[in-house]
Amino acid sequence: MSLHLRSGEQVPPLTAQIARASNPTGTTAMWVRDRLDGLWCDEDFAGWYPRDGRPGLSPAQLATVCVLQFLLGLSDRQAAEAVRCRIDFKYAMAMELDDPGFHHSVLADFRQRVAQDDRADRLLDLVLARLKEAGLVGERTTQRTDSTHVLAAVRDLTRLELVTEAVRAALEEVARTAGHLLIGLVDEDWGRRYGRPVRLGKNPTRPKTRIFAAGNDAYRLLERLHRDGSAYRPGPQAEALRQIVVQHYYRDTAGRLSWRTTDDDGLLKFPLGPGQRVFTLRG
Repeated sequence: MSLHLRSGEQVPPLTAQIARASNPTGTTAMWVRDRLDGLWCDEDFAGWYPRDGRPGLSPAQLATVCVLQFLLGLSDRQAAEAVRCRIDFKYAMAMELDDPGFHHSVLADFRQRVAQDDRADRLLDLVLARLKEAGLVGERTTQRTDSTHVLAAVRDLTRLELVTEAVRAALEEVARTAGHLLIGLVDEDWGRRYGRPVRLGKNPTRPKTRIFAAGNDAYRLLERLHRDGSAYRPGPQAEALRQIVVQHYYRDTAGRLSWRTTDDDGLLKFPLGPGQRVFTLRG
């Protein structure tokens, strides 16, 4: 994937006209475009991509989406949907109204690029300089330029959505093939949590509590299948859940469920096959 620079990108006239008519007082996304003329330009990312290959998406646009995603408390899926459907997002990124946007997985790939070396700090330094030029930051104001907390918050929401969706998919698979295994396990609370596709929404409440609740539910389901399903062969969704649990959780020395972070060797990146005994269920 290569970078084709887009300098001085202007908001398409029709996008600007409809965005102004729909939001006469403006929105957060429109404010970013109007007051800062975009946070970054593609030239700021020139060293991140090779010069040849298939043209990639605008990194300045992707970086702006990540900022709006954090400000509005959106998951990757919700942020990609906002780019596709919301006029103010298209205005902020100077997109045509009929632009279909991109797949939500692109954001995770972009954040991996941002996390390399000191790229995040350099991008935030550029933003700080442009905020000063716009008169929004005083010379003596101390600014935090560490992006770690921003990336960690977005990453946790994305991982929470992944785990929750994996539990839901495994439950639906077991209900179709061996529903008797769920008797005594699934109750009304489970129905509320996994009865429909997860939508974290804006500023989801108690994300840490939900992270551990989903993890404990996943462990209970997998333990039930292991203990009571001697004649049941787990399907692909149950196997996927097993791998996701290993990648995102571990048991500490006291047996408590813990959330994997970069402080404890980070997420496991390798796929786990059925014959590998990294994940041990308690019978």
